Amino acid sequence: MSTPGELDVARALALPSVALAPETEELRAEVREFLAKESAEGGFVPHCDVWLSGWDERFSRELGARGWLGMTLPTEYRGHGRTALDRYVVTEELLAAGAPVAAHWVADRQIGPSLLRFGTEWQKQRYLPRIAAGECYFGIGMSEPDSGSDLASVRTRATRADGGWKLSGTKVWTSGAHHAHAFFALARSAPVEDGNRHAGLSQFIVELDSPGVRINPIRLLTGAHHFNEVVLDEVFVPDELVLGEIGAGWHQVTSELAFERSGPERFLSTFPLLVALVAELSSEGDRLGSEGLRDLGALVSRVWTLRRLSLGIAASLQSGAAADVPAALVKDLGTRYENEVIEAARLLVDTPPDPGAEGGFARLLAEAVLHAPGFTLRGGTNEILRGVVARGLGLR
Repeated sequence: MSTPGELDVARALALPSVALAPETEELRAEVREFLAKESAEGGFVPHCDVWLSGWDERFSRELGARGWLGMTLPTEYRGHGRTALDRYVVTEELLAAGAPVAAHWVADRQIGPSLLRFGTEWQKQRYLPRIAAGECYFGIGMSEPDSGSDLASVRTRATRADGGWKLSGTKVWTSGAHHAHAFFALARSAPVEDGNRHAGLSQFIVELDSPGVRINPIRLLTGAHHFNEVVLDEVFVPDELVLGEIGAGWHQVTSELAFERSGPERFLSTFPLLVALVAELSSEGDRLGSEGLRDLGALVSRVWTLRRLSLGIAASLQSGAAADVPAALVKDLGTRYENEVIEAARLLVDTPPDPGAEGGFARLLAEAVLHAPGFTLRGGTNEILRGVVARGLGLR
């Protein structure tokens, strides 16, 4: 017989069993055929971590034209009214192929659902049709200097002004801000009272061509530019660009995190490297040995397990069920898994990483190594995520 504590754990981690409908599998085949054709015609070259680094506006517009963006948005906003599982198979096929999805990624993954839930009708009409068309790109203005994963410690201030608000502060690690049209900024709109730092926070839609916005690049060791520091200097945000309710920012932001943490990007960033690793080892025949086969089998079985967890969360989000604890678990397990794919590739194949290689294993390994430090940081550090899981299970 289960104890009450065991039942609480089971409820916190309960996810529906998912069987994909035949029409969803037909959609998968259609996407896979499109990607094979695009790749063969030189439309893209597979890369690792494409949802961060693969910015290609032509490709995003092509996906929009095919109805593969804004898939779960209602048709009145030029979405397609499809299921979260339909969207899931499209995103996992794109990631598995290493296709360039960074331009639309944030807007499609979490900005659209947040606007649908908290936005005004004017905001929905302004942004959602363009997001679904792959023509409007967003960033996320949450993280700040010296804050780590303590999101409630934001120091960006929102001060009331005639007809709106003025925002001042700095956001960091804002992926794609130098290309994006806008971002959601979390700011303190009222002082902390009674030690409750979660109160008095609000979200604002900041259009990044506004006066007072300065975007500074944060470059990787290779010189590549994906991250940014965004400085807001008395940036005016009109009342019509306040997202949701003033003071409800903490609730709104945390509701976004299940979308941000649970998707297949949390364990498929290195999938193109895993595919290349299998190809390299297959060419070696019997040289791999039983130990190498065991290590490779463990990687494949774990990605399948993570996929089942992530699919279950997609089904939960579609039904409106809370999924913050399982989402944190997927993000923690998935990002650690991604690093283990890299380690296996380095140990099992003698080819060294080479960022200058034209393609293949050496370049994919180099890309994965260079991006790996961010895997367990973005979307919340793994230490913070384990705290979320522990609290959800009643362990702290």
